[in-house]
Amino acid sequence: MVDSLPDRPKKGRGAVSNASGRFEAHQRVAVDDGWRHFCGDSTPTGDVNGDSTPANGDFEPPPLRTQVTDEHPKTVITRNQSPDVPFEKSLNPYRGCEHGCVYCFARPTHAYQGLSPGLDFESRLFAKPDAAEILAGELAKKAYTPSTLALGTNTDPYQPLERKRRITRSVLEVLAECNHPFAIVTKSDLVLRDLDIIGPMAAKGLASVAVSVTTLNPALARRMEPRAAAPAKRLGAVETLARAGVPVSVMVAPVVPAINDHEIEAILEAAAGAGAGAADYILLRLPGEVKELFAEWLDAHFPDRKARALGRMAGHRGNQAGGKLYDAQWGTRMRGTGTDADLLAKRFAVACKRLGLNRERAAARPLATDAFRPPVRKGDQFDLFSGGMT
Repeated sequence: MVDSLPDRPKKGRGAVSNASGRFEAHQRVAVDDGWRHFCGDSTPTGDVNGDSTPANGDFEPPPLRTQVTDEHPKTVITRNQSPDVPFEKSLNPYRGCEHGCVYCFARPTHAYQGLSPGLDFESRLFAKPDAAEILAGELAKKAYTPSTLALGTNTDPYQPLERKRRITRSVLEVLAECNHPFAIVTKSDLVLRDLDIIGPMAAKGLASVAVSVTTLNPALARRMEPRAAAPAKRLGAVETLARAGVPVSVMVAPVVPAINDHEIEAILEAAAGAGAGAADYILLRLPGEVKELFAEWLDAHFPDRKARALGRMAGHRGNQAGGKLYDAQWGTRMRGTGTDADLLAKRFAVACKRLGLNRERAAARPLATDAFRPPVRKGDQFDLFSGGMT
């Protein structure tokens, strides 16, 4: 009988393991077949000749390279019915996310592709190269009614792949052509590349940006979000967007008890200092496989805090230590319930009031929709009476 190999953190990746998806008939397990020990005999002391091969045959595997598959869906606008989020429509140019955030609530969706919500989610990505063209077709339909289109609700529209593929930018170009309102959520300063589109749209009341800042500690950020922009770069993006007149908010998300919850006030102070006008937070969500992935991450990086972190998570869900770690109930899944959750909400509200954040939120107007005009498509004819296209 062979022994299974323990999972270990991989440089530049968030998840520790790559367990098979829950719909798979077979489970993959890495095993020790003895070959690595045989090879290790030829390099007994590791660094003797200047190489970095560890002693005793404990070889580091090669880097896990990102694979991208193009897909061509028939539609790209997703309709939302949840009362927990302030938008009805969203668009995700990519599935999977190379940022590798271990806590990402979207990880379980990779299981529907026959892939692992673990390392597969951040290394086996899907891109929608025709997203802009498909979007234009949807916006051109006579029955279409405009409302704010959210980008970044499932996976980050400015993940590293976007630098080369530019799918998000092509989507923004279509939205700008149509004067269609959009709201972006990201944790990347790559959003500044598209300020030439976002700025003019914001001036017309048609664009806003929310930047996620999980921690101000670069070392913790590298562990939680290994391929996302450093905290300082995100705050720099907030400052640049604010100076350009773009309505910008900061998301303290997720709040993880015993890991980053002590930073809430510091993050809000940094956000206000950078020019953010609003802020919000989301409590760590652990749906599906994320619960196991997060527990593995704690074992690998914070074994001394694991019991306390999970115990406090249960407390924020209205349970005693050892109780349920997540409740998907609408209305409470983002904030939690019980005394611990109430105290967290009060801390956040007090800090925002002191720093002048969210002052205009109650009276804030939604992004405009009255300037929308359907995209001009090949074959359309100009209507002399209405001034539009037919």
